[in-house]
Amino acid sequence: MTKGRSSRRGAALTMALATVVLATASGCARKADEVSAAQDGGVVHVACGATEEWCAATTKQFSKTTGVKADYVRLSSGEALARIQAGKDNTEFDVWYGGPADGYAAAGDAGLLTPYVSPNASAIPAKYKDASGMWTGVYIGVLGFCSNTKLLAEKGLPTPHSWADLLNPKLKKDIGIAHPSTSGTAYTALWTQVQLAGGNEDKALAYMRKLHPNVLQYTQSGSAPAQMTARGEVAVGVIFSHDCLATKEAGFPDLQVTFPSEGTGYETGGVAIIKGAKDPKSAKKFVDWALTPEAQEIGPSVKAYQVPTNPNAKVSDKVVNLHSVKLVDYDAAKAGAAKPALTKRFDEDVAQEPKS
Repeated sequence: MTKGRSSRRGAALTMALATVVLATASGCARKADEVSAAQDGGVVHVACGATEEWCAATTKQFSKTTGVKADYVRLSSGEALARIQAGKDNTEFDVWYGGPADGYAAAGDAGLLTPYVSPNASAIPAKYKDASGMWTGVYIGVLGFCSNTKLLAEKGLPTPHSWADLLNPKLKKDIGIAHPSTSGTAYTALWTQVQLAGGNEDKALAYMRKLHPNVLQYTQSGSAPAQMTARGEVAVGVIFSHDCLATKEAGFPDLQVTFPSEGTGYETGGVAIIKGAKDPKSAKKFVDWALTPEAQEIGPSVKAYQVPTNPNAKVSDKVVNLHSVKLVDYDAAKAGAAKPALTKRFDEDVAQEPKS
C-alpha cells in the first residue's frame, strides 16, 4: 500500500510539474505575442506617389475597411526614393504606394525594400509584379502628349502624334516635361527613348538634347506639365494620359490626349514594404488590401483613370484601352537598374535637376 501511494504521489507530482511547464510556456508565448504586437503600432505610414486626392481616398478607405489607421505624405517618385534612402537607418515610412515600378526596382537594388509576396498577388499578371515580391503592381498608366488645342491652332500647328513632332522648331519653349531625376513620369519618357533606340542610351540622350530647346522648364512633379498646358504656359505636356484627362475634367476642355506613333512607355504603379518598417504587420495588411478590386476601383472616383492590375476590378470607360496604343517593351527592373547612372547623364548632358 505504501508503495502504491508513493507511485500515485509521484504521478501527481509529475502532472503538476507538467502543468507548470505548460503554463509557463503558454505565458511566454503570450508575452512574445504581446511584444510582437507592441512592435507594430497598428498604423501604416505611407509614402504615396499617386495624386493627392487618390492618396487621401485610398488611406481613408483602407482604414474604413480594415480598422487599421493610415496616414500618408504625397511625394513624387524621385522625392520618395530620396527620402526613403535618407531615412534608411530610422525608417519614416512603412509602405510605398503609387509611382512607377522602376523607382521601386532601383530602391530594391539599393536594399531599401523588404520582399513580400501577398496572397492576393496571385491575381496580378506576372508582367505587373516582381517575382520575388519586392514590389507588386496596382495600376498601369500610359505616357502620352497633353495638348492645348486652342494654343496650337493659334500657332498653326496640329496636335503632335509622334516623338518627332515634338522637335518642331515652332514649339520652342512650348513643351512641358518633368526632370527624370525627380519624376517617375519623366524617367518613363527617357527610358522610352532608350527602348525606341534599341537600347542605345547615347541615342536616347541625343534625342533629349534635340528636345531641350523646346522645353520651357523641367518640373519636379510629373503631373505639373498638365497644369502648365491647361493654363496656356506651354502648348504640349509630356505626361501620363490619365493626368491630362483629369485636368481636362477639372474645367479645361481645350486639352487633348494623343499617343506617339513610334511607340510609348507605360508605368506600373507599385506597392511595396519599406525595409525597417516600424509597423510591418500593418504594412502587409495594406499591401494585401491594395491588390484587391475594392482598392483598385477607388481611382476613377477621384478622377484617377489608370488601368487596374487586378483583372477582377471594374474598369472605367474613361481608362485608356491598352490594346489601342502602341507600347514599347518596358522592363521595369531593367529600367530601375539603369536609373541612377542614366539620370546622372541626363543631369550632366541635357539639363540640371531642378532645385526645390
